[in-house]
Amino acid sequence: MTKRKTGVQGDLPLDSIIAGDCVAAMDALPEASIDLVFADPPYNLQLKSELHRPDNSRVDAVDDAWDQFSSFAAYDRFTRDWLRAARRVLRPGGAIWVIGSYHNIFRVGAALQDTGFWVLNDVVWRKTNPMPNFRGKRLTNAHETMIWASRGEGEKYTFNYEALKALNDGVQMRSDWTFPICTGHERLKDANGDKAHPTQKPEALLHRLLVGTTNPGDVVLDPFFGTGTTGAVAKMLGRHWIGIEREDAYREVALKRLEKVRRLEGAALQVTASKRAEPRVPFGQVVERGMLRPGEVLVGTGGKTAKVRADGTLIAADVKGSIHQVGAALEGAPSCNGWTYWSFLRDGKQVPIDVLRQQIRAEMQ
Repeated sequence: MTKRKTGVQGDLPLDSIIAGDCVAAMDALPEASIDLVFADPPYNLQLKSELHRPDNSRVDAVDDAWDQFSSFAAYDRFTRDWLRAARRVLRPGGAIWVIGSYHNIFRVGAALQDTGFWVLNDVVWRKTNPMPNFRGKRLTNAHETMIWASRGEGEKYTFNYEALKALNDGVQMRSDWTFPICTGHERLKDANGDKAHPTQKPEALLHRLLVGTTNPGDVVLDPFFGTGTTGAVAKMLGRHWIGIEREDAYREVALKRLEKVRRLEGAALQVTASKRAEPRVPFGQVVERGMLRPGEVLVGTGGKTAKVRADGTLIAADVKGSIHQVGAALEGAPSCNGWTYWSFLRDGKQVPIDVLRQQIRAEMQ
């Protein structure tokens, strides 16, 4: 276990599992000390009887005591209590992910909003290998829903847009994610060869989530730690983690699992940065540094031209202004990204002026 100082708020038990009730454990943590919460709370499945396959074999369903509540009202009280505790430990700019099924996610979503969280997205995890509906009385339940919410309305939050786009082959990431449920070597087993946990989540799901909404060194809290999927992926990706788990058997499995995880270092942790996070470079700097000279001609994507002026503005016919304003005026458009619109001539080839901006940015790093 490592610790990170949080000033007058005390120390955080980083990279460790806290044994006990999640609400009490979160209430004991320093306020505003966590970057992200990932919560996989009990689903309150309300199973009334055993479920059997067509061959009469029994389905290993979720029938543990921790998933059983006396009423919807009892479940709602439990949900509000842990959400309140989670919001208290989130720092300004922190966020939460909650995953659930149709049994509970709508109640959790309402409680999230009532607690003060601001919903950013809901994500559908579509399972490629869902359990069939053996009784044939309902649709096969082939997905779960995740809610991503910031700590409050208007607060900034981490979103590595370009990294998620890179994970998706250069295409903007959508809100429907397709992964298989845990099977084979990823499915953890207990000493009897049975599932160590009935709702173990796939590491691929947590990988995408943590790459997209945290940064290396961030602290990720999982108040329903189970067999430690969140901790395993966080450790691998260079994030700190804190797990809370009251079941001895789950903690034992999680600890053994985490001991085997290798933490990535250095360049392996780097992801594609958001363009909005890159340093701002005024076009005037390009002119000041002589990378383009006053009087030099720029060519737009449609073939229209303008000349560079000494103060970093452009002039074209009776239009003058910034690289963005002149580009928009020439195209009759409400706006224009001048960095991608304009090019200059070098050695007989047209070169986008954005190349010059990237050169300056590289020197700033």
